[in-house]
Formats: sequence, C-alpha cells, structure tokens
Amino acid sequence: MALRCDLIIRDATIFDGTGMPRRIGDVGVTGDRIVGVGDLGGASADREVIGTGKAIAPGFIDAHTHDDRAVLCGPQCTLCKISQGVTTVVVGNCGVSLAPMRHTDKRPPAPLDLLGDEQWWTFDSFGDYAHALKTRGSEVNTYALVGHQTLRVEAMAGDVHRPARDHEIHRMHARLKQSLLEGASGFSTGLFYPLNKAATTEEVIAVGEALRTTDGLYTSHMRDEADHVLASIEETLRIGTRLGMPVHISHHKCSMPENYGRSVQTLALIEAAASMQEVAFDMYPYPAGSTVLMPDRMRDDIRTVITWSVPYPEMAGRDLSEIARGWNTDVRAAAERLLPAGCVMFQMDEEDVRRIMRHPLSIIGSDGIPHDAKPHPRLWGTFPRVLGFYARQLGLFDMETAVHKMTGRAAQIFGMVDRGVIREGAYADLVLFDPATVIDNATFEDPIQMSVGIEQVWANGVATFAGGKETGEKPGRLVTRNR
Repeated sequence: MALRCDLIIRDATIFDGTGMPRRIGDVGVTGDRIVGVGDLGGASADREVIGTGKAIAPGFIDAHTHDDRAVLCGPQCTLCKISQGVTTVVVGNCGVSLAPMRHTDKRPPAPLDLLGDEQWWTFDSFGDYAHALKTRGSEVNTYALVGHQTLRVEAMAGDVHRPARDHEIHRMHARLKQSLLEGASGFSTGLFYPLNKAATTEEVIAVGEALRTTDGLYTSHMRDEADHVLASIEETLRIGTRLGMPVHISHHKCSMPENYGRSVQTLALIEAAASMQEVAFDMYPYPAGSTVLMPDRMRDDIRTVITWSVPYPEMAGRDLSEIARGWNTDVRAAAERLLPAGCVMFQMDEEDVRRIMRHPLSIIGSDGIPHDAKPHPRLWGTFPRVLGFYARQLGLFDMETAVHKMTGRAAQIFGMVDRGVIREGAYADLVLFDPATVIDNATFEDPIQMSVGIEQVWANGVATFAGGKETGEKPGRLVTRNR
C-alpha cells in the first residue's frame, strides 16, 4: 500500500543534522512526525512542496536565549526566531528564568529585568509557567532551565550580595527539585552578575544536587570570561564533577583586549576535560556581547552602545561615549544616569570568535534579548549568519557541520529526544532554505531586519513561517530533557 502523508517536501538537498554528507531526496510528514526520507516517488500527500535547488534541514535549536517571556507573547516576539528557521529555544539561561518566582510589587533587579517588568513575574511555580505555555501556545518549542539568580532573589528576599545561608539553600534546592519534576530540564547560573556572584561554589553544588532528581543539565554564565577565564572554566568543570552531571558553558568567549587570543588556552582546557566528563559550550557569531548596563564595568577603550534605557528611551542606539560627552561627564557616570538600561559591548576578537565556533564541541546560541528597543543583531541574524557568512562565504566549515552544530549536536547535548535530525520517527521540526542565498541582514546600526533565504519553517509538522511572514499557528511544545 502506497505511503500517504500530510506533507511531502520533494527533491530537496537533505542536511539531516548528523553532520553526514548532504543528499537529494524527499521528506514525508504525517502529524507531528517524519514518516519517510529518501525516494518517496510512490507516496502521495495532501500538500507537496517542491524543494528543487533548496535545502531541507532539522529546525534550528537556539541553544542560548532569554525568550522566557517571548514564547508567551505571540508572533510579534517570536518572528525574530522563526524567520531564521528556529523551531526550539532554550530559555532560563545565565541564572535568569521567569519561573519560579512571583515578583509583582516592583520592577525586579537587573539582570532579571531583561525578561520584563513586574507585570511578567507572576509564575509562582514552574508548573504555572508550563501551564501558560500550553494554554497560550507558542510558535516554537521551549526547553527550560531554572535560574539561580531567580531562586536567590526569592529565597533570600532580595538580600543577595552575600553567600546564602543553609535554610536559603534548602529553599532553592526544593524549588529547583519541584521545577524539574514539573518539566524544567536543568539549572543555570549567572555567577558574573551582582545577584549571583556572592554565591560560593559550594552553594551552587548544594542547590544543583536537585539535578539528580531527573538527570538534569548544569549550564553557566561563568564568573569571569576575561582575566580569570581559565579559573572560571575550572570551577564550572568542578561543579559538574561534584554533581555527576553534564556541564554546558554559556556563550564561551575571551573578553577584553588583554585576553584576545586566549581561546587557544581555554579550548585546550575544555577539550582535555571532555575526555573525562560531559562538557560542551555554545557561542554566538559576533565579536560583541549584550546585557544589562553595569556602570562599574564600563571602560573607555570598549565601545558600548545603549540598547534600552527606562529614564532615557531616546538614547537607544547611541554610543555611551557620545552620551557622556553630551552630558559633560565620564562613561561610568553616564551609565549610572541611564539605569535601568541595557547595552552592546564590543569586547571580543573576531579570531577568537572563529576559533571557538570552529571547535567541534561548540554549538550555536543567539543569546538574543528580544525586548530591547535597539537589540544586538544576533536576535534576528544568528543562524543565517552562520550558514551564509561563516560556512558559505568564509568556508570556516562546511554546511553539513554548520547545520549539525545548530541541530543534531545541540539536541544531543540537551537531551532532546527525537529532535534535531531528519529521520523516520523524529519530530517534524524542519526548515527549508536556499543554501546559495541564505544570509543575515541585521546589523548593529539597523538590527531589526529579517534574514533572507529562509523559505518555510515547520514545528511539530505545522508551518510557522512561509512567504516571508508568520502563519499564525502555535504548534510549539515544552520539550524536556531525556523525557
């Protein structure tokens, strides 16, 4: 009996997400699963898409996002992702997660306010957040981590500039354990940030012991990505060893000019550790980062651009140095005046970016901040930039490798079952793109620009993006680690 499908993409170049060589063939989908791959000439479908000259790949997995709120607020917040071919986002990074914490009386402290003001902090449990995802629906799948900064602010009643006491650690451990049982997949720290940096290694381990509940993952925005980057990597590895859990280093970089080139050392350290424990890292394909504005970290030799400011919204997109000159003050004092605010900082070297991206342990995460007025271009351009600029134009690696880093390898690291690959039985998260033209358009000057070359996107077998716009469908689901 001939195979009957809901959808067949015919005669496309298949990048199956494993890193294996591309091949020409068809992909058949029924319901939310792939039911056939290869020559499906004898099969029929309710809908057929001719993929001649185009590439079909697993939907891209954004390994590092701050989309906790974005996945709840509709296509105006997720178009930046689906227009890049993203079908799954990892939220709750850098110790910042929207759950579990109710914080409705005032604006949460930075960097929690990256996710929004007090009106968004209404989820008293991760179960409440998971329920909101299910009932509101989303254009993308969501894989969620629980943030240590969020847990600290709640358990310590905001008094976070010290190590936690035993009863506070117990509270955080219990909250994390319950969240994991309710569908969260891991634990993230942001030890670089004021809300988290007073936490000792032992505190992190004590809270993280809850990961044993569901075989979770530990991820970290490390204490230092600059002068003490090697010591920070060693701390991260030590936490993973003590917990007996996989570790994932967030947005690996070597920050500030005095540390340019040190990726040779950092990658060697991580690679050596990988022979003894599970460790990987994500990165974004730009030599600038973005976060909340922290005046004590401002330097005259590092270009800083304001992405948003509550008291001075008109300063979004302006250089901090220019603002300081206009106010007849220095950059630190200008930054204080702009708070609460966010920024882009040009603190990395392009050669380090390329070396880290090329390393076989790396995967791709945008680290985009979707609610900034003038966001970093990575929010709209990360995945087409890897495909078009780094793979096709620079030849940093072949397109099979690029796709693998953004799909199958990411799914393996995060324990996403039946995702990130094109094979029979896998979920039908798919992106059809033009390998000859795909490229990012977003720039630091004009960051809110859709990429080109992304033709169609499906999540769980349902189209989310086609013809240059969202479809309005919300097939996304909560994805859990190894469950």
